[in-house]
This record gives sequence, structure tokens and C-alpha cells, in this order.
Amino acid sequence: MEKKGTEKIIEELGIAFETEVQGHAFYNTAANMISDEKGKNLFNHLASEELEHIRVVAGFADAIRKGKRGISYSEAMKIGAPGKKGLPIYPKENKMLQRLKDNETDLNAVTIAEEAEEKAVDFYMNMLREADEPEEKVLLTKLLEMEKGHLKMLRWEKESLVTTGFWCGEMEYSVEKEVE
Repeated sequence: MEKKGTEKIIEELGIAFETEVQGHAFYNTAANMISDEKGKNLFNHLASEELEHIRVVAGFADAIRKGKRGISYSEAMKIGAPGKKGLPIYPKENKMLQRLKDNETDLNAVTIAEEAEEKAVDFYMNMLREADEPEEKVLLTKLLEMEKGHLKMLRWEKESLVTTGFWCGEMEYSVEKEVE
């Protein structure tokens, strides 16, 4: 008998997989488009981490389909290793890329990415709240912490682009603020 929630978590991992694929495509495109060198490096780094997330999410989903929910991050990474799982040949429509093409500026690229990472933080946080197995919680926590790290880096990049952050002498925005 399957554990309660198995179908739901597989569905959520499918959403996560597609989101990570779209993020990878977006970050690669943004890295090639923007002019800021630090921004290019950031987007290249984020694209490589999205590939890691794709492998982990695919490996985690494969393990669950085979009845093993309690796997570690490194086990999921091995199951979803390159050669076994790849990017879809024809990914679904990518709204982030369309928004970027409509306004090809560094600030727009960072803003779009920041919004996407905020959604990813919320998504993985909700999955973590519903997780049953301790190893599953550890795996989801690692994904969540990585997404929070992405969000911080993007906020720093955005701050460097707008070179402000103060209004009437008061800090408006803090990159140290954690998403709860």
C-alpha cells in the first residue's frame, strides 16, 4: 500500500522539475544577454545550480515511484545523474523568457529571477511542511536553503544595479531579511 500523499508529492515534483528546467533556460539566456559582468557570473552560477536541482528532483521522483521516499540529497543526485535524465528537448512555454525578451535590461532580468526565486522558496517550504520522512525533510530543506541563497544573491545584484536602497535616510530593503 502506498503512503498517503505519494501521488501528490510526485505531482509536486513534476511541477518542481518543470520550474527548474524553465529557470535553467532563463538563467542561461539572461547570462548571455545582460551587460553587467557580475550579473553574468551570477546567472551562470544559478543556471548550473538549476541543473543540479533538475537532477535531484528527477532522482527524488524516480525513487518515490519505486516506493522509496526516504532518500538523501546525494542519493537523489546519483539517481538523476547526467545521462540518465536530461532536459526536455522541447520545454514548455517559458513566461520568464518572454518577459525578458519584452524588456531586455539587466534590472528586468534580475527582477524576473527574484520573483521566480520567491515563488520557489514558497513552493519548497510548503512541500517541506507536508513531508513525512526525515530524509525527505533533509532533501527538501537543502533545496529550500539553496533557493533562499539564490534569492539573497539576486537581491544583492538588484541592489548593485539600482545603487540605492535608502529613502529619506532609512534603509528600505534588507537582503538579510529571511523569507519565512
